[in-house]
Amino acid sequence: MLTHSLKLRKPLAVIDLETTGVNITKDRIVELCIAKAKLDGTVEVKTKLINPGVPIPPETSMIHGIYDEDVKDAPTFKQIGKSLAQFLEGCDLAGFNSNRFDVPMLVEEFLRIDVDFDTKNRKLIDAQRIFHLMEPRTLSAAYKFYCLKDLEGAHSAEVDTLATLEVLCSQVNKYDGVKLKNDKGEEYEPVKNDMDVLHQLTSANIIDFAQRMTLNNKGEVLFNFGKHNGKSVKQVLKQEPQYYDWIINGDFPLDTKRKLTEIKLKMMLEK
Repeated sequence: MLTHSLKLRKPLAVIDLETTGVNITKDRIVELCIAKAKLDGTVEVKTKLINPGVPIPPETSMIHGIYDEDVKDAPTFKQIGKSLAQFLEGCDLAGFNSNRFDVPMLVEEFLRIDVDFDTKNRKLIDAQRIFHLMEPRTLSAAYKFYCLKDLEGAHSAEVDTLATLEVLCSQVNKYDGVKLKNDKGEEYEPVKNDMDVLHQLTSANIIDFAQRMTLNNKGEVLFNFGKHNGKSVKQVLKQEPQYYDWIINGDFPLDTKRKLTEIKLKMMLEK
């Protein structure tokens, strides 16, 4: 039986996806693996092939080894979405580069099939952020560094998922109590065996997963792209309301549109 050493307040679902490509809005999941680290120290693993409903580009198949023939009889995401959401209910989420790719892609797939999968009350733990902060490199390198083993079978969802969980456990064991100095020369301990602390370290400034918006040090939401880069979202929406329509009707992830709409609705209620 697989086990873990993390101190959890709720289950932690470590996720890895294999997809048709890296475009959050256009590409689709072809395989997913979830390693659910439970409060009792055990780990439950679910791995599924998924029919994306579109051809898998040959150059992508050469990376992860999954071809159209492999998924032609697999269920679609729509067919498994509700049961998957139930499996993830009450879980914090983790992965390797998961804040930029795996979680946004998963959220986008749920939104496409109208399954309510909210991340507001979930802690988001990205092992890559911890790795790059403490030992600037890839999952294979992280596995070699932290677990002292070569990663055999990289780019298989299950291999990558279980490696990420092992890396995260090793990171916490290695860095819990290790002090760094901030830009003011003050000592602090960035890594603790505490999901609240790891969420704050790896995910605190996330507004939308595509990171078209971000938080400044005052807690204000700013646009993070384009002509309004660095400007307050609220101020832009007040001064140029058509900018909202441009984003809503444009080629932006559904998650970005949803988060922007939430800000606009909150502004309307504050009037």
